[in-house]
Amino acid sequence: MTTPTELRVSTDRRLLTVTFPDHHPVGLSAELLRVLSPSAEVQGHSPEERKTLPGKRDVAIARIEPVGNYAVRIVFDDLHDTGIYTWDYLHTLSHEKDERFQAYLDELADKGLSRS
Repeated sequence: MTTPTELRVSTDRRLLTVTFPDHHPVGLSAELLRVLSPSAEVQGHSPEERKTLPGKRDVAIARIEPVGNYAVRIVFDDLHDTGIYTWDYLHTLSHEKDERFQAYLDELADKGLSRS
């Protein structure tokens, strides 16, 4: 497990900058974090149950709460608060954010959904 050295929320609450010891700070948008929430509400209990969430372009981070020594809970201004973002998951997102966001955009397009 790689523990971040810093988590910083931007003043507009739309970006979480994560810094790990092995690379430069990486900005993860609130939209990306929300639509890729590790919660069962979003991920389901199997790949077939995973949801594609439209309309999250303007979502913001309301607050971040520590969960033990291994994760944080991110509470969003749309009241979603059940995702536990482990250090490993944030590390993965920081390395794969562009690919994962593009996959999300492709899913929206395939399903005729919008970010707005």
